[in-house]
Amino acid sequence: MLPEAAYVTDRGACHVGDALDLLAGLPDDSVSLVVTSPPFALRRKKEYGNVAEADYVAWFLPFADAIHRVLKPDGSFVLDLGPAWNRGTGTRSLYQYRLVLKLCERFHLVQECYWYNPSKLPSPAEYVTIRRTRVKDAVDTLWWLGKTNAPKADNRRVLKPYSASMKRLFREGCPRKKRPSQHEVRPSFERDNGGAIPSNLISVANTTSRDPYLAACRAAGISPHPARFPAALPDFFIRLLTEPGDLVVDPFAGSNTTGQVAELLGRRWLAFELSADYAAGSRLRFEPAGSPTRAARP
Repeated sequence: MLPEAAYVTDRGACHVGDALDLLAGLPDDSVSLVVTSPPFALRRKKEYGNVAEADYVAWFLPFADAIHRVLKPDGSFVLDLGPAWNRGTGTRSLYQYRLVLKLCERFHLVQECYWYNPSKLPSPAEYVTIRRTRVKDAVDTLWWLGKTNAPKADNRRVLKPYSASMKRLFREGCPRKKRPSQHEVRPSFERDNGGAIPSNLISVANTTSRDPYLAACRAAGISPHPARFPAALPDFFIRLLTEPGDLVVDPFAGSNTTGQVAELLGRRWLAFELSADYAAGSRLRFEPAGSPTRAARP
């Protein structure tokens, strides 16, 4: 059983506490999707707390074991993990890959997806803007892992509008011939399936100053979370990997973007956050949108 929630809505609840303790309160095989962005192994200490690169794998594996237990057999675990650099050099840390290799001893790697953030600041600044020996980082990897090798997913739920050239092909048809790559263009290529299948590259900036969450925090005198999850990321994976009524969990909720998106998409959700202050700020995401929160557990 979970302890009393910091706040609840019609579809979900936010709990304050250590994610390991809170995950222990969930039944086996009960969660359809865990999507989260934990503190990264950064060289510079952040307000929200982050673990040293050398300790990161050992620190994270107990959370991974708990997530594996609560996932349904067809459930997915999506992990946003940003890059880090080796101290005093312009070379990349391998902590992400060490962790993913360990995770794949329990989980199945389904696919890597990439968050392209064109507004990222130059990092590491020493080597990008001063020595000029590296280019700017602009991509985080999102590791999509399955509890089994057949997680529930349907890309028809995340179709994109067709391009102008594809719409023209529907009107005018496509010559029946092989491309230079030797791929044969078949009649099925001209079938309108309602939209284009998206790639595994998700492009979204994360710098808007008009975010209602930021405005609500300013009005309430609450410090906002400094590393917010852009809504487009959980939105994509929640639609791809779950159906209305499924349970979505974010064990490192921060400002609880995941819970807000799950609420809007008709999914049940649970958010776990270590900081009571950040949980208090995340509550403001729901109240202006017409989803009143309550202080008691559902």
